[in-house]
Amino acid sequence: MKDTVNDEAYRMKVSLVVCFLGEWRINHKLKIINLMLLRIAVQAKGRLYDETMSFLSESDIKLNVMKRSLLVQSSNFPIEVLFLRDDDIPQSVATGVADIGIVGENEYVEKNENAEIVKRLGFSKCRLSLAIPKDVEYPGVQWFEGRKIATSYPGILTSYLKSKGVNSEIHVITGSVEVAPGIGLADAIFDIVSSGSTLVSNRLKEVEVVMNSEALLIGNCNMCAEKREILKELLFRMDAVKTAEDKKYVLMNAPKDRLDKIIQVLPGMKSPTVMPLAQEGWCSVHTVLDEKCFWEIIGKLKSLGAEGILVLPIEKMII
Repeated sequence: MKDTVNDEAYRMKVSLVVCFLGEWRINHKLKIINLMLLRIAVQAKGRLYDETMSFLSESDIKLNVMKRSLLVQSSNFPIEVLFLRDDDIPQSVATGVADIGIVGENEYVEKNENAEIVKRLGFSKCRLSLAIPKDVEYPGVQWFEGRKIATSYPGILTSYLKSKGVNSEIHVITGSVEVAPGIGLADAIFDIVSSGSTLVSNRLKEVEVVMNSEALLIGNCNMCAEKREILKELLFRMDAVKTAEDKKYVLMNAPKDRLDKIIQVLPGMKSPTVMPLAQEGWCSVHTVLDEKCFWEIIGKLKSLGAEGILVLPIEKMII
């Protein structure tokens, strides 16, 4: 009888231990899922850094970035930001050190890493161009035959020159490429051009645009399903911000007898919202206008009798 009681007590203890371990495994798995973060690589400084951080802020990704931070976790979204040199971002994403990254198209093409383009972001636009001393006459691309070109983008330049049947000596420089002709290091340069002011200050002129560049969102090709779900939500936010760019929300009072003609003028997202006003014969019209055609349309609306036109900025737009 005593042995039977002991056996029963032992089985109860084992059952409790098994239940405890099962519950611990479930809770531990849930914690791992909850702690899963999408890691995005971002340039540590410069124009692309400023525009990227602004874009993330507009997408309501809250980050408390301290000076010389390497890795920062968002306080309201399952994402962490890894700050790197721009030329390290493609490799970091390709190898899985980061899941996604925001990088200039110029660096993405130059590094030629195995990472996919997720989205073109439309900011930090520039171009990669060939430039020569401004006093030199330029007859065409054959001018570069046998000459020395300084650049930080030897891969892109080599492909371009090969396509044109030109043989040049490529001198690779990291930083301050524009000073090379002035100090006798090269006959020409191949570098990023934004406004062109750097070329002017170094007495250079742009003669060939090789490629245009903008910020890209790139992704690791082997990202897990859970992280792709987080990325999907991030893209939803980004799309809402991009859709709202250059858009204005317009409200106006319109006479009902001119309403049909006013609606014909409005190129809204679908059809404008029309609501009656307390004053007989008038209504309120709400719509969204593209800033590119804003003033032209406003002029037409006024000529059709619209009054009290109110224009508001749009932060985000979900279609």
